Amino acid sequence: MANSGGEAEAAAARTSLAGNYLAGRVAGSQRDAAAAAAYFRAALREDPRNGELLERTFLLTLVDGDVEGAMRLAERVVTSDPTNRMARLALATRAVKTHNYSAARHHLARGAKGPLADLTSNLLIGWSYVGADQTAKALEAVDKLQSADFFGTFRDYHAALMADLGNRREEASKRFDAALAGDGAALRIVQAAAIFRARNGDKPGALKLLSDFEKSAPRHPLIRQTREAIENDKAPKRPIADAADGAAETLYGIGGALGRQGGEDLSLVYLQLALYLEPQHPMALVTLADLYDQLNQFQDAIDVYAKVPDGSPLKRNAEIQSAMDLDRLDKTEEAKAKLSKLVEADPTDQEAIVALGNIERGREQFKEAAEAYTRAIDLIEKAATPAEATPPSPLAEGAKPAEAASGSTPTADANNWSLYYVRGIAYERSDQWPKAEADLKKALALSPEQPLIMNYLGYSWIDKGQNLDEGMKLIKRAVELKPDDGYIVDSLGWAHYRLGKYDDAVRELERAVELRPQDPVMNDHLGDAYWRVGRKVEARFQWSHAVDLKPEDKELPKIQAKLKDGLPPEQKTDAAEMQEKKNGG
Repeated sequence: MANSGGEAEAAAARTSLAGNYLAGRVAGSQRDAAAAAAYFRAALREDPRNGELLERTFLLTLVDGDVEGAMRLAERVVTSDPTNRMARLALATRAVKTHNYSAARHHLARGAKGPLADLTSNLLIGWSYVGADQTAKALEAVDKLQSADFFGTFRDYHAALMADLGNRREEASKRFDAALAGDGAALRIVQAAAIFRARNGDKPGALKLLSDFEKSAPRHPLIRQTREAIENDKAPKRPIADAADGAAETLYGIGGALGRQGGEDLSLVYLQLALYLEPQHPMALVTLADLYDQLNQFQDAIDVYAKVPDGSPLKRNAEIQSAMDLDRLDKTEEAKAKLSKLVEADPTDQEAIVALGNIERGREQFKEAAEAYTRAIDLIEKAATPAEATPPSPLAEGAKPAEAASGSTPTADANNWSLYYVRGIAYERSDQWPKAEADLKKALALSPEQPLIMNYLGYSWIDKGQNLDEGMKLIKRAVELKPDDGYIVDSLGWAHYRLGKYDDAVRELERAVELRPQDPVMNDHLGDAYWRVGRKVEARFQWSHAVDLKPEDKELPKIQAKLKDGLPPEQKTDAAEMQEKKNGG
């Protein structure tokens, strides 16, 4: 952010009002908040009475993380627009930070109304009363949230935290139970409720909460840290210690929910305000960095991951994600060095080992990737319990689209199929087919209805002229399970092509291209199939389109050669010859 912002500041000084406005719009559309804010600040200096320009500059300055600068702009915004909701929210947040709780309530009451505004305002008003040691009024404020189920979980969770801080044990217990009933899979609710139970003498109840959570989401570092502390009779501190913490938790929680529901711009605002109140809030930092990842702003994500406190259980995860982002920025050697250092420090760190394998697989270093996955599998097979034996999903990062399309994170019940699957891919791509086949069969045995495994194993068999009937059966079943997955449909079409069934190939490949029209491989495949059925004009069109879609460097010359000369005369593939022999040909 800083570099683009500094460059924009220098450029803005040499640019007209209109030029700065347009440059700010362009930078904003590219989600370069630092540059956009710099251009709009320059434009605002020349047109300081422009309300729209003022509001845009305020929001972009806030999103860029210059919260103090945004506060000064917010004061100007509310002078010209007294009900501006975001400016009032910013000023209320500043009032909470400075313990001026009556001023916080004043700003929240003046802001424009609406469902999201009501949720935010009532929770923050509640925390302002907690800051003033008025727990009853705090609970009264949050209990006004009755209009939506979505509000209920926030209401009950924050009411529980408020009651606990106010030493209202029975009320807090009732509110935690209500929050858990509303969303028993929410990490922060489970963690806070477990800590509450442990602090109040219910160690078995606390551990059961954590154990139930870990059945569906094993190995989360915050839950693991909380469980270990309670098991060792070291009851953790309350996750929320005061009103500022509670307000930060409010802003973080709503900001995270907005980011998951497609409201990235508002999410950035809420998360920056949360970090203004609590700069080392680890969950807010990780959520903000994850959001930058989602927006493909990888350097910004790296910068935020670096701010996760060294003592936080989330620090290692932040380091791993930072390494993945370095790879996305083509700093692969730096990324691998970072992960190798983590593994050297802790050779049992499955997450770091799997991440290293994912980077190597994504960079087509398949032999090295297989070695990394083997280290992870060896750790898993030695693990004592099923929950501890479940690694992070290697499908989540670094896989080629055709290998990991629509992959989901495995649970403990999935028995680690995904690691055998990706190691099988790495073996197959490094010409170690016997090992690859064994791993893919193992993965399929662990997860018999997993379409990714069916697709990869079935196609590999057909491509090698082996187990043709079984291979086609697997691919067809994968398509039944994922009929809208273009990658798997493409595999079915290409399997038909390899078997010489070109009409069937055209049918399935046309559907694959409809599902993934911007994929160069699928368009190339469809071009080949068109050529074989005599539709040569359409074939050249598909190949030309594949070139426009920027295929991998090694594929581009092959497609260009086809555009020039077409396909060579048909030669039977091993798979097609095997099929003919089966049919008595």
